[in-house]
Order: sequence, then C-alpha cells, then structure tokens
Amino acid sequence: MEPGAGRSTLAAREGRDHAISPLSLMDPGVPSRSLVVHRQKIIRSYADAIAPDTLQLPMSNAPSSTLRKTPLFDLHEQAGGRIVPFAGWAMPVQYKGIVEEHRAVRSRAGVFDVSHMGRLFVVGPDAASLLRRALTYDVTRIPEGRGHYTLLCNDEGGIIDDPYVYRLDAQRFLFVGNASNADRDTARIREFLQASDDVELLDRQVETVMLAVQGPDAPAHMARMIGAELAALDKRACTELPYLQYKLFVSRTGYTGEDGFEIVTSVEAGRAIWRQLLAAGVEPCGLGARDTLRLEAALALWGHDIDETTNPYEAGLGWVVSFDDGAAFAGREALARIKAAGVGRKLMCLQATGRGVIRDGYPILHNGQQIGGVASGSYSPTLNTSIAMAYLPNPLAVYGTPLEVEVRGKLIPATVVRRPFVPHAGEKAA
Repeated sequence: MEPGAGRSTLAAREGRDHAISPLSLMDPGVPSRSLVVHRQKIIRSYADAIAPDTLQLPMSNAPSSTLRKTPLFDLHEQAGGRIVPFAGWAMPVQYKGIVEEHRAVRSRAGVFDVSHMGRLFVVGPDAASLLRRALTYDVTRIPEGRGHYTLLCNDEGGIIDDPYVYRLDAQRFLFVGNASNADRDTARIREFLQASDDVELLDRQVETVMLAVQGPDAPAHMARMIGAELAALDKRACTELPYLQYKLFVSRTGYTGEDGFEIVTSVEAGRAIWRQLLAAGVEPCGLGARDTLRLEAALALWGHDIDETTNPYEAGLGWVVSFDDGAAFAGREALARIKAAGVGRKLMCLQATGRGVIRDGYPILHNGQQIGGVASGSYSPTLNTSIAMAYLPNPLAVYGTPLEVEVRGKLIPATVVRRPFVPHAGEKAA
C-alpha cells in the first residue's frame, strides 16, 4: 500500500470537535519540574541483585533535560521515587524497594504510573478494517467492551510492537503500545490508511494519565473508590464510567500476572486517583517491580524477548495470528511461510538451580558449548532464585533440559521449566 494513502481524509478532520469523543480532557498536564536523579549506593547482596542499575529494561541514554515526564512526576518525587531514564522518559524505578513492591502486588495491591505507554484511539466507521489491515489478530471479532493482545509486524513477519487493543464500541478502539514504539506504531498504522477510509487516529498519550492497579486486593480498592460494578468486570473486559466530572476508561488487564485494572483518564482525575490509592494503603510501585512481576508471569518484553528480528511462532505468540478470515494484514505472506516451514528455536523459560543472578545477554551453554544468550533475566522474589527467558534450539527446548548460564565467569546450573514461572491469578502453569 502507498504509505501516504488516506492521509488527506484524515488531515481534513484534524482539529475539529469530534462527534465521538474518546475521553473528556480538560487538564493537559502539570508544569514541568527539573529532573532529580537520586543516586544510591547499591548493596551487592543476592536479594539486591535486582538493583535499579542492573534491571533489564530499555533505559535511555538521553540527557535528563530532554527526558519526558508523566503528569504524575512531582507525585513520584513526593513519594520518594528513584527516578531513572527509561525509553526517553523520566520514570520511577522504585520507591521503598523493588522486592517490597513486588511482594506487595503479589499479596495485596500496588499502583503503577504507566502514562509513558502509547494511547492511540482509532475512531470511525472504518476503524476496525484499518486495524485489521495493520495487526495480526482479527480485531473485528473483538466484542464491544473487550480487549485482546495482538502484534504489529513488518513485512517480513518481525515484531514491531505487541500492543493490547480494546474495543470500546462499534466504532472506537484503543491501541496501547510500548512507550519506545508509540510514534512509529502510529506511523505504521497510517501506512494502511486508504483514501476512502472514514477514520481518525487520535493520539492521547500527552493529554491523559494511565495507571495500573494490580494485586489480589485491587478489585476491592477499585470498587470502593470508583464503583461496585468494577468488581464484577470480567477479565480482559473494559468499560467507561464517570469519576468526578471526568470519564474513565477501565479494563481488567495488566502486565503482572495478578488480577487488576488499567485506567486511562484525564490528568486531573489521574492525579486524584493516585493520591486516593496511596491514602488507602495501595503501594506505589516502579518499573523495577513491574519487570520482575512480568518476568515471573513469563510475559514478553519488547526489545528483549521480542523485536523485529523475532517472529510470533518462535516467540510462542502464534495464537494471536489470524489467518482464517482471509484478511491481507501486515506480514501475512511472510508469517504464512514461517508457519508452514516451522521454526528452529523457541522462547523458553529457565530457572536457576544454583546461586547467582542471571541477566540479559548472559551466555547459555549445553555440554560446554554456547547455544544462545539470555533474552530476559532477573532474580525472582517469589521463587527466591534466578529466572530467565531465552531462545533455545528445538532439540533443547524441552522441559527438564539441564543447561548452564555463565554469570560473571561462573557457570550456574539451570533447567528448562514450564511457563509461567509463577501461575497467573486464577490459572495454572501450562
């Protein structure tokens, strides 16, 4: 498709009042404050091996003066958050400590500011067909009030991003992508616009706040604060409801393996909800705990476990590639060839059986020969050992296979185990 196709139709509508308004947005944000990067001495104990400077996150090398800040930045400073560069943003990596925050989500409830994530509303009669052309999953089959994980691929079947797409109603979708990919996600979707499309792409990353409230106590907190109906919201379902004078988008989804909710709303409402949650005893959590929680749940991190050099089938994500509707979506031909030919490696879970912290990039050996490298690795506060995900050749991608990981010149024994490391809330390990 011609990259510029359909842009004139879209541009003609930009700036007008929208008959279908995704959110009521009144407060564009809070004044910027100078970035304060807190330096702390790192204690190199086993439990502290997931200290912020060793987390396997896509940290940014951008100067502090160029980093973007979420509308909650000053509240993070007030709560004692340690600020680090992440994907071009100044974000809290921890408050009280990564392990403490991790365990709070597993046992009680924690709240994360995830306002750095992309939030693109795709609105109009042709919204579903546009997204179907761009994404691997057939989003036209998503019922209203539900969401689904999907992939945005290049023409060779490589993974550009792994967004979550929600269908608010017949003509409104919310596309949530990774922070580092937000701009190019939008650009990629625009490539599939057709001149006749009646659809708008509304980027609401700047004007809104996004929070994730996660943990077994999250439903009770949300029901008391916002409405009893949220406790009855099904997993992967979404709804819109009023809060103060604003509209909330709320979904029963998350990136921790625990029960919980994700919220998109105005800046003012988002700041109020954050304050209320903390006052109610919900633990503020940073990127560090978010990473260890998602790794225990064996959820892929773009830029580490998946990227444009990996395809859905070797990553275990073939279940979000829909061929049965016959749609010509991005990467379809390449993905069909990959599926037919089969893959030579698979993304698998490894659990250490010896002491040592496995991290991103560490060599993996079998019978003394290096056979790959760690994609994601960290200490697991729940299992009290190191865990990792890595691509293994098919003969070794078998549960129970003994391997070794080289950790600072020392070989640490590890075993291929079933995913997830820690079963998701209400589910059993595969």
